[in-house]
Amino acid sequence: MRYYIIAGEASGDLHASNLVAEIKQKDKKAEFRGCGGDLMKAQGVELLKHYRTMAFMGFVEVAVNLRKVLGNIAQCKKDILDYQPDVIILVDYPGFNLRIAEFAHKRGIKVCYYISPQVWAWKRRRVYKIKKSVDKMLVILPFEEEFYKQYGVDVTFVGNPLLDELAKFGPTNRSIFLRRNSIGEKREIISLLPGSRKQEVKRMLPEMLKVIPDFPDYQFVVAGVSSIERDFYKSIIGNADALLVMDQTYELLQNTSAAVVTSGTATLETALFTVPEIVCYKANYFSYLIARWLIKVKYISLVNLVMDKEVVKELIQGDMNKENIAKALAGVLRNGKRQRQVLEDYDELRERLGIAGASEKAATAICDDFRK
Repeated sequence: MRYYIIAGEASGDLHASNLVAEIKQKDKKAEFRGCGGDLMKAQGVELLKHYRTMAFMGFVEVAVNLRKVLGNIAQCKKDILDYQPDVIILVDYPGFNLRIAEFAHKRGIKVCYYISPQVWAWKRRRVYKIKKSVDKMLVILPFEEEFYKQYGVDVTFVGNPLLDELAKFGPTNRSIFLRRNSIGEKREIISLLPGSRKQEVKRMLPEMLKVIPDFPDYQFVVAGVSSIERDFYKSIIGNADALLVMDQTYELLQNTSAAVVTSGTATLETALFTVPEIVCYKANYFSYLIARWLIKVKYISLVNLVMDKEVVKELIQGDMNKENIAKALAGVLRNGKRQRQVLEDYDELRERLGIAGASEKAATAICDDFRK
């Protein structure tokens, strides 16, 4: 079969690439085209666009880049018509992908959505569009299945693909990791995970770096991703006493005592590595006001959403400042009772997410439902 697959950011590229690998095991004649990143390309997906040219977030940012966003959508629609896929697989990235789903449905092309948009958090009316234009919804958070069933959507909980990644990722040799990255062995590490988009890093990292002088007994390491230039990180880090490692987030988390993390997939990854964390988020002011008006859930981090309670401290918008980050960090580093409670909650979190195998289960569902 011919598959058209679309992912619009780094985490989507990772999970889409694993899904492609599993589909290839089940469909030996599979052909792939779409939008994504280097990992998808390595799995044989012929890319129309790299996600680096597509990653816009926030109401204001999308509005400012609206011409480019609409241009990308138009190019993608034309490419789909030219390619004539048997099924389109959409991976998260709702602002873009829901438009593609509607377009494909009208033209009789089957649509599978893998990794649900967070319609349960805000814009719940989108669930009606999903019911109309998506043939199969594959979800990765346990509470999402029940949510979609309430609206009559064909939905399957396949487990969380992060568990697949962790299952593949073996223990890191600490000494080798530290030497390779010129990190000292005497002081424990606090990791800073500022996000995978430039605008996130530009907004989040400067505030994270301000807490460094408050923790002289620790060394700070920034987790960078190669979809953003090293020089971009360096320009923000400047003279701050922080090191930068690129594309080694999991190795870093294995050797970290605590982390300050931008809200997103990384919050769940950090928890699954049993690292106490502080979750931060700061958006464009007007984007934040709109989001606050629309959001219907108590928490923003995936850890707290899955657990339905505050496991990790969330610092949002104005609350994300040097003083609050430092206070929260001190709490998980120096308060033994607080740290033990976080780690106990992480154990329960892992149980709720189930076992590894999400990519294989998703591939089975796709091949069983859509194979001719």
